[in-house]
Amino acid sequence: MKSLRECFPNMLLSIGRKILNDDEPIVWDGVRIKLIRNGIWLGIFGTLLVFSGIAFSSDYSIPVGKNYPKNVYWGDTHLHSRNSADAYSLGNMNLTPGDAYRFARGQEIVAHNGMKVQLRRPLDFLVVSDHAEYLGGYYRFFVDDPLVTETLAGRRWERLIQGEEVDGSDSIGASISSLMAEFTGSMDDGVTHPPLPELTRMSIWQDVALTSDLHNQPGVFTTLTGYEWTVAVRGNNLHRVVIYKDGAEKVAQLPPFSGQDSNDPRDLWKALQRYEEKTGGEVIAIAHNGNISNGMMFPDRSIDGKPIDKAYARLRARWEPIYEVTQVKGDGESHPTLSPNDEFADFETWDEDNIGRNEKKQDWMLQHEYARGALKLGLLYEDKLGVNPFKIGLIGSTDGHNSISTPEEDNFFGKFPESEPSTQRMYNAMANDRLWKNWKIVASGYAAIWAHENTRDSLFAAMKRREVYATTGSRITLRFFGGWAYQPSDIQVPDWLDIAYTSGVPMGGDLFKAPKGQAPKFIIFASKDPDGANLDRVQVVKGWLDDKNMLHEKVYDVAWSGNRSIDSVTGKLESVGSTVNVKEASYENTIGDINLRAVWEDPDFNSRERAFYYARVLEIPKPRWTAYDAKFFNLEVPDEVTMT
Repeated sequence: MKSLRECFPNMLLSIGRKILNDDEPIVWDGVRIKLIRNGIWLGIFGTLLVFSGIAFSSDYSIPVGKNYPKNVYWGDTHLHSRNSADAYSLGNMNLTPGDAYRFARGQEIVAHNGMKVQLRRPLDFLVVSDHAEYLGGYYRFFVDDPLVTETLAGRRWERLIQGEEVDGSDSIGASISSLMAEFTGSMDDGVTHPPLPELTRMSIWQDVALTSDLHNQPGVFTTLTGYEWTVAVRGNNLHRVVIYKDGAEKVAQLPPFSGQDSNDPRDLWKALQRYEEKTGGEVIAIAHNGNISNGMMFPDRSIDGKPIDKAYARLRARWEPIYEVTQVKGDGESHPTLSPNDEFADFETWDEDNIGRNEKKQDWMLQHEYARGALKLGLLYEDKLGVNPFKIGLIGSTDGHNSISTPEEDNFFGKFPESEPSTQRMYNAMANDRLWKNWKIVASGYAAIWAHENTRDSLFAAMKRREVYATTGSRITLRFFGGWAYQPSDIQVPDWLDIAYTSGVPMGGDLFKAPKGQAPKFIIFASKDPDGANLDRVQVVKGWLDDKNMLHEKVYDVAWSGNRSIDSVTGKLESVGSTVNVKEASYENTIGDINLRAVWEDPDFNSRERAFYYARVLEIPKPRWTAYDAKFFNLEVPDEVTMT
């Protein structure tokens, strides 16, 4: 039997965490605390399936001056608590941001279905990103906080839940869920659905920032304060998560810029600029869930119908360095219509309609929704405008609305309280049967960040330089570098990481000025999740713009498990096979490898062409969360339900 060190070279497992038994700084019962170019781009996307800090270490002393990131940190940049209007309306009336932080740190809490829940492996960082629109308002309204009840919005809500007519509309009744219409309507009609006044918003936002600060433990567990800018133009999703580097002393100086302020992303970016100018702090936005934007997430026109120009490109490039490529509402890397030669493009695909469910999907929309399509379009815009608006690093997160971050297939607690584990969740639809079938939702995903330390400053800096990657729920450790002078033997030597950083650039970086006759070379190292499935293969995805302004893509298999070979006719690698037993919700690590590594050179390189590259890592097949549900609850599963 191999030793742990032989199985996981240059890796240490983090086996302990400090847990603080603290309470909320705010008791949410009405009591308030007042506070006065032309080049090659490298991305990375690790796919398939969770919870323990894994840190690269070395069998040798770190050379003096080699101050590169040596740790990968795992977290969720997109989680909602009862402070979100939709979460509260759909049943999350109790679990606070503090509960979300405590759960992410590894403490046990009770879910809405009554089950006790706890992570096997805590997260390293968390962003509670509640919707800015009516942020915290519904909870405070229902505990009779005058800060909300005495506002124009609060008085309207009182009439609504009493079943009275409002502005000539029909009686809605006393159901709390009727307030969902207020939440969505407020982003289109601020007269009928008035926003909360700035004094109220500021007071609630100060509480949010203070709560984040209280749970921040530098070096152990990092909280990054954030919110979600929530806009759906004509039912098309344009949502962004806004993340701050700073503490409450800066963050609380300005209220969140919400979809009630403007539905134009350019106005959001300008608001972020005002924040930095006023406070001296730092902030970014992360676009998400483009697969239900019906072509508006990576557009050729801004929302006023005008073609995107250099000003748009500059703003977007400045404020949105990374993209949420996978989450509970489907995977957004690519689509089989866009990538017909990619056998793995049809993974957890959502392509029916938009977030408003009011317009069916059309093929032309897809390149403006998926990450690979966006990366290719970015090359066109760079050629046309001189600025690439879509040069994005890739992360994943959950978009859970029940305060519980669980992107594991065998421990998945859904999106809303009604989609937490039960005998019925697989058959029902999200949002009290208003949205998609619950079986379609995805146990995804993770944001993985290579940083010097687990602190706000270090994690934020890594996100800005795009030294990040996404997984759909596994803690695959992944390194990806590009350079001109790497040698095939570099990946085999003990100091390969020194060579990788000093002779090239890491994920998120740029390569310029190819030496004459040289093609780029890439160092890739992937290690399985120590609690998860073995690895099937490593691929490099390339996109490029040719001299006729035509866009192309190609997927290369560069490292794989076993003694398989690439078919000379089809160009495809043999399948790794499957050990999944769906009935028992089990699999075996008798196929696949623990580590995969390669130094790969692009055989089709043309130095006159703009190109991007990203890495994709696949695990061997494993049971999906639906299989675990079927086993646990002894369910009969409809044929349409995906089980692996």
